[in-house]
Amino acid sequence: MIKTRICELIGIEYPIFQGGMAWVATGELAAAVSESGGLGIIGSGHAPADWLRQEIHKVKAITKKPYGVNVMLMSPFVDDVMKVILEERVPVITTGAGNPGKYVPLLKELGTKVIPVVASVALAKRLEKAGVDALIAEGMESGGHIGEIGTFPLVPQVVDAVKIPVIAAGGIVDGRGLVAALALGAEGVQMGTRFMCAEECTISRLIKEKIVKAKDRATVITGRSTGHPVRCLDNHFTRDIEQYEKEGMSAEELEKLGVGKLRLAMVDGDVENGSIMAGQIAGAVTRIEPAAHIIQDIMQSAEREYERLTARFGERRA
Repeated sequence: MIKTRICELIGIEYPIFQGGMAWVATGELAAAVSESGGLGIIGSGHAPADWLRQEIHKVKAITKKPYGVNVMLMSPFVDDVMKVILEERVPVITTGAGNPGKYVPLLKELGTKVIPVVASVALAKRLEKAGVDALIAEGMESGGHIGEIGTFPLVPQVVDAVKIPVIAAGGIVDGRGLVAALALGAEGVQMGTRFMCAEECTISRLIKEKIVKAKDRATVITGRSTGHPVRCLDNHFTRDIEQYEKEGMSAEELEKLGVGKLRLAMVDGDVENGSIMAGQIAGAVTRIEPAAHIIQDIMQSAEREYERLTARFGERRA
């Protein structure tokens, strides 16, 4: 059994986080992951506070186990979202697109664990000083908005720079990725793309099928010229954006073109004109299955990989 500090910190059985993806990570998915022993996370995105409260109540109706909420700090509703999180006494929050420092004291006073996503060592150090409980070091292999450093270079540098637990994210899909992350010094993993293909995930089945059919080079990065690059599955929308970037369209115009495109994909199922934010590991996701099966497969394959490596190194020492 693989247990780490993150399991003890949060009270989860397995060191597996489900990514808090906007328009993807609803209460249904978060509850299924938490009930299966991982940490299910609701993706609040730019949704209003009332929507988040509804999703939290869904989780509470299904499981008594720890769960989380991902907070986009650039959301126009962030203060209202934080108020709901405090009122509902959410056990864990993960954060992105900013520094949660001003919210940390009150959250920790109520016992909420604060775990920001970071894409650099500098931000990791700054957030540790702010008093956060752990960090998610997310490499550019991940889906959605990305940084500039890959998972393998980023994770060990963040681990070496801080004393709090680090969770690895970006390009991880199975037990081999979990074992590799542990070898890099991480104490858990966060996965998004694989959980998009959980049966409990409420996104359009057309999007799930698009992921299952994806190959190793299925994702592309757009928006580099805006300063906010995004990794998505290649489709008509991404090719249009690439062409507009080549033609010199302004960052403001490009940003406007992206408004509503994530919902168009995930909710409406438009596989060509929507933004299908998915990670580079999409080509390794081969089936749609219950969240419990995903977690069981990750842990069983991690145990097998650990035993294989132990045997191999044992033979060499002999």
